Amino acid sequence: MARLIPKDAFTWELPQTGTMRVPAVFYGDKAAAKALEADVLRQLANVASLPGVVGPVVALPDAHPGFGFPIGCVAAFDPEAGGVISAGGVGFDIACGVRTLLTDLSVEDIAPARDRIADALFARVPCGVGQGGALRLSDKDMDRMLRHGAAWAVGQGYGEAADLAHCEEGGTMAGADPGQVSATAKERQRDELGSLGSGNHYLEVQWVEDILDRASADAYGLRPGQVVVSIHCGSRGLGHQVATDHMAAMRRAAPGHDIVLPDPDLACAPVASAEGQAYLGAMRAAVNCALAGRQVITHLVREVFAGLFPGCRLPLLFDVSHNTCKAERHGAGGRPRTLYVHRKGATRAYGTGHPDLPDFCRDVGQPVIIGGSMGTASYVLAGGTEAAALSFASACHGAGRAMGRKQAAKSFPSREVLAELDHIGVALRAKSLRGVGEEAPGAYKDIDSAAAAAQALGLAVITARLRPLACIKG
Repeated sequence: MARLIPKDAFTWELPQTGTMRVPAVFYGDKAAAKALEADVLRQLANVASLPGVVGPVVALPDAHPGFGFPIGCVAAFDPEAGGVISAGGVGFDIACGVRTLLTDLSVEDIAPARDRIADALFARVPCGVGQGGALRLSDKDMDRMLRHGAAWAVGQGYGEAADLAHCEEGGTMAGADPGQVSATAKERQRDELGSLGSGNHYLEVQWVEDILDRASADAYGLRPGQVVVSIHCGSRGLGHQVATDHMAAMRRAAPGHDIVLPDPDLACAPVASAEGQAYLGAMRAAVNCALAGRQVITHLVREVFAGLFPGCRLPLLFDVSHNTCKAERHGAGGRPRTLYVHRKGATRAYGTGHPDLPDFCRDVGQPVIIGGSMGTASYVLAGGTEAAALSFASACHGAGRAMGRKQAAKSFPSREVLAELDHIGVALRAKSLRGVGEEAPGAYKDIDSAAAAAQALGLAVITARLRPLACIKG
C-alpha cells in the first residue's frame, strides 16, 4: 500500500521507478488496494519493464498473483517501438472465457427440477482432470478446428449460425496457424474438445436476480427472474502445451533479441520476430480451440434442456475470452496506433459505437461477463465509456482469488461447502471433492466490490446480477 499513490477513490498508481519504462495503475476501492498482494506490485513493475510497453500497465479490481503477469492484468505493446508479445502475458489457459445462454424459462419454472437439471447436465457434459470430450478429432479435423474455431463446430452441426454473431471475433480468430501447434499439444486435445475441464471452470444454471441497467438488458435479452446458463472453460491441454512450448522458445531466443527477462515467466519476443509470429499463430489456434469447445458444450446443454423442457430455446447472449493477446487500434501518445493488447484474466470491454461490435450491442456496449464461484453472484455488464482511455478497453473477469488452492482446501472442507451450497439453494455436482474446497466461494475476493469498482471507473456498466441454481464442476 505504501508504494501506491492514490489518484482518486478507485485509482492507485505504482510510479515508474528502476527499470520500469512506464508507470502501472491499480483500479479498485481502498479495501481492495490494501489487500493487494506485494507480488502483484512486483509483477506489474516487471511487466512495465518490457520493451515497447505502452503505459500504463493496468491491474484490474480482481488482480492477484500469476505466472509472470499478474492475473487481472492488461498490458499493451507497440510493435513499431520494439514491442513484444509474451506467452506469460496470455497465460496457460489460452482464451479461457465465459459464454452465457438465454432461456425463456423463469426461476419458478425450474426450481422444482433443479436436481434433475444438475444430474442431466453432469451426465451429458464431460468434466474433470483428463476427461475426454464429446468427440475425437482426426488430424484434418484438428487443423480445421484450430483454423476456424466455433465456425467449424457450427459447420459440424454443433449449434446455429446465429451463434457466431454473438462471439468475439465472430467465433473465429483470424491468423491462426495450426502448423505452429506442436504434435504434443494436438494429441493432448485429440479427445478433449467439448469437455469442461477442472479448477475454476464450471457450467452453471443461473437466474437473473436484478436488472440494473434497462437499456443494455433489453439489448441483451435479459429480464428479472429469467433463467440463463453460463459456460466457463478454455483451451484445455492444447492451450497449456502451446504456452509451455512457446515460453521455452522465447526464453531461449531472448538473449538474441537483447531482452533481459526480470522473471523467466515473462518470456517474450518482439512481435515481428520469428518467435513472436510463431507464438501468435499458435495462440490464435488455441483461441479457436476454446471457442470451438464452448460451442460444442453449448450444443450439449441445448440437448439437455430440450429433453427436460420441450420447445425451450437457448440463444447465445455472448461469448467472451479473458486470456488473449489481440492486435487492436488504440489512442496512445496522441495518435491511434496498432497495439498488441495482452489481457490476462481480463475481458475486452468495447464501449458504445465501436465498429467491431455486432449490431445487437453496438448502441449499448459489448457484453462483459464477470463469473462468480459456485455460491456467489455473477454479473453481466456493458462496456463503458471510459474503458478505452483507462484500460485499453478492458474490464475485470471475476472476483480474483483471495487464497491459493492448497490453503483453500485446508480452510474449506468440501462436505461443509456442499452442505452450505445446498442450504442456499445451489445444487452442486463435482468430479473432485478436493476441487470443491479449492473453489469454495470464501476462497475468492468480493465479486460485488469488483463489479462496483468497474462501474465507478466507467470501465463497464452493470447490466444484471445473476444467482446460481445448479453448478457443474470438474
